[in-house]
Amino acid sequence: QVQLVESGGGLVQPGGSLRLSCVASRNIFSVNVMGWYRQAPGKQRELVAAMSPGSTNYADSVKGRFTISRVNAKNTVYLQMNSLKPEDTAVYYCNLNWNGDPYEYWGQGTQVTVSS
Repeated sequence: QVQLVESGGGLVQPGGSLRLSCVASRNIFSVNVMGWYRQAPGKQRELVAAMSPGSTNYADSVKGRFTISRVNAKNTVYLQMNSLKPEDTAVYYCNLNWNGDPYEYWGQGTQVTVSS
């Protein structure tokens, strides 16, 4: 059973930055698709950023502010979040899919709160 553990969330003032990490219990070299999602209270979960071979996509609301990346040697996927806004407040989840594995895996979520 693959486990994903997110960290890096917290309380930050508007305009601040956070870097979220998602550490996988399996080698991520063969991860095909990776993504970060978020869910705010009373709202549906939405895709924030996704990376697949040759393609990286961001929600319009975070373009230019958020960056998704990976370090295979650390089995870790990151989400760098800059210029944070109160509307970025949500629980953030990572999602990974490996080549040849029919399942997609989710982390437990990490809370991000942007408030003064």
